[in-house]
Amino acid sequence: MTEGSKIGNKKELSLEQHEELLKVLKIRFEKNMDRHKGLEWSNVQAKLEANTEKLWSLYEMERTGGEPDVVGHDEKKNEYIFIDCSTETPTGRRSLCYDREALESRKKHKPENSAIDMATEMGIELLTEEQYRALQKLGNFDKKTSSWVQTPDDIRKLGGALFCDYRFGHVFVYHNGADSYYAARGFRGSLNV
Repeated sequence: MTEGSKIGNKKELSLEQHEELLKVLKIRFEKNMDRHKGLEWSNVQAKLEANTEKLWSLYEMERTGGEPDVVGHDEKKNEYIFIDCSTETPTGRRSLCYDREALESRKKHKPENSAIDMATEMGIELLTEEQYRALQKLGNFDKKTSSWVQTPDDIRKLGGALFCDYRFGHVFVYHNGADSYYAARGFRGSLNV
């Protein structure tokens, strides 16, 4: 997929990108019904058609290798919850430190971006630890990679950040300096539509 265009501050897809994305999302939705039992694609598509900026964010999730899919429905807000469901952390979102402060604190060998900045640019949020654990109930993800997750302020203020992975049949939550980055660590995002 090519990069979605930004016209001024407005994030838009071409008609071709729009149609291609809806086709990909529908196929994935229908192939993985165990992730969203009881939900119907027509309702999801209607919400997507009414929220083109969020459709742009989903396009960016797809373009960077996230393979977003619906994993739930918030009935109170009437929003569908999309999460990156790629087997490993998305390839287009790896080798990133945690946030802007961590990026700026590095003296040498700075990564190109930070997970928080990239997520913000894409209009999505990093998964929480709770969301990450819920995702693992839908399959086994990050068996070879790891993903930054939202980090509590008290940990971040001390220079740390949290990441998760799945090893030995369990989800592990670890810590690292927020300024660290690795080729096998990226982030998974969530988006409510």
